Formats: sequence, C-alpha cells, structure tokens
Amino acid sequence: MASVPVYCLCRLPYDVTRFMIECDMCQDWFHGSCVGVEEERAADIDLYHCPNCEVLHGPSIMKKRRVSSKGHDTHKGKPVKTGSPTFIRELRSRTFDSSEEVILKPTGSQLTVEFLEENSFSVPILVLKKDGLGMTLPSPSFTVRDVEHYVGSDKEIDVIDVTRQADCKMKLGDFVKYYYSGKREKVLNVISLEFSDTRLSNLVETPKIVRKLSWVENLWPEECIFERPNVQKYCLMSVRDSYTDFHIDFGGTSVWYHVLKGEKIFYLIRPTNANLTLFECWSSSSNQDEMFFGDQVDKCYKCSVKQGQTLFIPTGWIHAVLTPVDCLAFGGNFLHSLNIEMQLKAYEIEKRLSTADLFKFPNFETICWYVGKHILDIFRGLRENRRHPASYLVHGGKALNLAFRAWTKKEALPDHEDEIPETVRTVQLIKDLAREIRLVEVRSMGAGEAFGKGSRLKWKVRLLQLS
Repeated sequence: MASVPVYCLCRLPYDVTRFMIECDMCQDWFHGSCVGVEEERAADIDLYHCPNCEVLHGPSIMKKRRVSSKGHDTHKGKPVKTGSPTFIRELRSRTFDSSEEVILKPTGSQLTVEFLEENSFSVPILVLKKDGLGMTLPSPSFTVRDVEHYVGSDKEIDVIDVTRQADCKMKLGDFVKYYYSGKREKVLNVISLEFSDTRLSNLVETPKIVRKLSWVENLWPEECIFERPNVQKYCLMSVRDSYTDFHIDFGGTSVWYHVLKGEKIFYLIRPTNANLTLFECWSSSSNQDEMFFGDQVDKCYKCSVKQGQTLFIPTGWIHAVLTPVDCLAFGGNFLHSLNIEMQLKAYEIEKRLSTADLFKFPNFETICWYVGKHILDIFRGLRENRRHPASYLVHGGKALNLAFRAWTKKEALPDHEDEIPETVRTVQLIKDLAREIRLVEVRSMGAGEAFGKGSRLKWKVRLLQLS
C-alpha cells in the first residue's frame, strides 16, 4: 500500500483546512503556521524561500511596491478582498449613516402584533433590554464551552473562514479548542448552528412576538410528509473581526438577534426596488468579493447591538455584520404575514441567482400553500361576520395568489409540484382566494374605507354621477 505524501517541516499529510505556501526553490509545500507566513501576507511575496533554502539563497523576495505622490506605500492595482485584515481595518474606520434615522426603539412590552401592524414592521427594531420580550435565554455567564456541553463535541457544524469568505466543516469540539486557543491563525465564524433538536433548545425560548407571527410556529401541520423547517433557533459564535458580507436572509425571512456577550455591528440597507436590483447585480458579479456593496447605494446605516440588546430586522433588508469583539449571540428566522410580497420577491431573487438549496428556506413553497389556505379561511370568516381584513393581509393574499398561479402553470409545474401539500387542491384554492379578494375590494369600495371623510363624500358623489 502506497504511503501518504507528507509535507512541511512537520512532515504531516496535506490538510485542506490549513494554509500552505510553496517554496520557489525546492518546490516543497509548507504550512504557513510552521514557517511564520500568514495567508494574507503571502500575496506580498514574489519568490518564497523556505527556511532551508533561505540558507543558500537568502530571504524571500517581496513584490515591489510603488510609492504614491503623497508618500504612502500602495499595492499597484491590488483590490482589497472582502474579509481580509485590510478590509476589516478600513471598515472599522469608515463613517456610515446612523441607524437612528430609521430604527424604532420600543420597550419589550411595547413590541406587540398591534405595534407592528401600526408601524408595518418595515424598519429595524432595537430593543435595549430583554424585559417584556417574553424571551428565555441563558445568563450572560454562559460560554462557548457551555454551548459545546449542551450541543455535543462531535456535532458537525458549518464554519466560515472569514479571510477567504469560504465555508468548511468542523466538529464543534474542534471549534471550541480554536476559540480558546492563545493564537488564532484564522478568523472563523459560526452563524448557522441551528439547535432546535439539541438540549440547548431547552434553555432558549424565542421572543413572544416571533412565536405569535411565525408561519412555521403556527401553521405547519403536526403530521406532515414534509420536513418541518427548523430555522427558529441559531447560536452564533464569532471571534473578533468576523465579517458576514451583505445578504438578504433566506426566503425574505425576518430575523431576530440577541447579543448575550460582546457586540455586533450591522450595516443595513433598505430593500427599495432600486437597491434590490443593485444587490442582484452585485451578487452575480465575478468580482463581488472586491466590491463593498454599501458603496453602491444612497444610504447604508450602521447599527451597533451591544450586550443584552435585541435587534429585529424586517423582511428583505440587505445587511452585513461585523463582530468588533468576541461575541456569543442567539437568533432566528421567521416568515410572517406582515410583508408577504417582499418575502416572495426575495425568494424569486434567490432563484434567479441559482442559490443552492442549502442556503434557502426549507420547503418555502410548502409553507406558502398552507398560509394560502389559512388566509382564505380568515377572509371567509371575516366576511360572514361583516368585518374587513387588514390591508396588509389583502395585499399579501394577492401576492400569494399570483405566486400560486405562476408555480402551477403547465410549463412551470414540474419544478414546483414536489412542494405542494397533498391536502391542497391548488386550482380550487387559487379560484376561491381570488374570489374572496374581489369581494373584500368591492366591500371596501362600497364602504369607502380607504378614504378620509372628505374623500368618502366625493366618492359617493362620483358614484351618483356615474349612475
């Protein structure tokens, strides 16, 4: 049996998770950590000489730099890569629009469904104290080691190498060792550890407002052939200088974050049609990692979320996240009825960008069908009681029905039928929902509910004139 090739001064096999550099003299490969070369600085080396070759050929030769007219060294034509130490330094020093211009700051007890209906949940919400949120969390003394205890050392997790902006797999136990190591060779970030099926779930209860609004929480059937989407409880373990680039949360979900320890800085961009178009172009560009998306829009708001604070980000908001100090946080995603159209819009953007299933909301279309049935029942019940549904629900019902029609067209059906629940009669649901929406609109026009008193009078006069 052939022996496994070994490399470097340590004479170990090749390890894809560790940065290596090739000596230009002997052509052997070396771990950066073994020869004192950081991955970021390797780009500055023109010819690398390993410790052995240094004796014969002298030190490594660095790339020449040009000096600008102001006397500052600059890399000729070298773009700054997202997540690199240079990028993080520049990001920390930049000035942004203050989130105070847009965010709301209710207390936990003020954050109710009625509050969100009145304010449409269209801007981020920062709650300074968790009191009144109906949320259960571990104490601030809870640590990353405690996460390991409740989740299990052997749990395989997704980890982001921030400098490379690349994903890799790692056992939780190995990440915890890295987290507490004296010298961290890389900046590793854990943001997708969903723990609903672990013992840690018993220590965390999502905010009451999330439980009230969440489609999955309230409308997903107990008995269902489709797997329940578990996206409600995430543990985020981020070391200093972790950075997540601009994104829209999957399926246009809204998201909540609570910082248990440390701090998170969010860079927030409103989901206007223009900004969403720019975002889609940026996401599909070949040099995305060399362009800071915040520079392409009119307004990018900076929002610092400190220990003990909770942030709610609405549907569709484009955001990036910087971790200025080691941070332990909890969060979760949820779909709801307050902005259905934007959720569907985000889902369509994902499809056009060919987003991998791993990064999409699980069974998104399935939950939409269940919600469609639920909204139909609401409309019927309100009509029987001579009451009108909220305008956001009518608007959302329309958007859903348009999506249902698109998903069930003959040419599109093969790509969508696998997510249609057996209990849903699609043709009948689309027909009934359209009918109820028309009846709501007719009643609203008749009552003049969309107008003020003066407008109502003008509308009645206009009706008389038309008759």
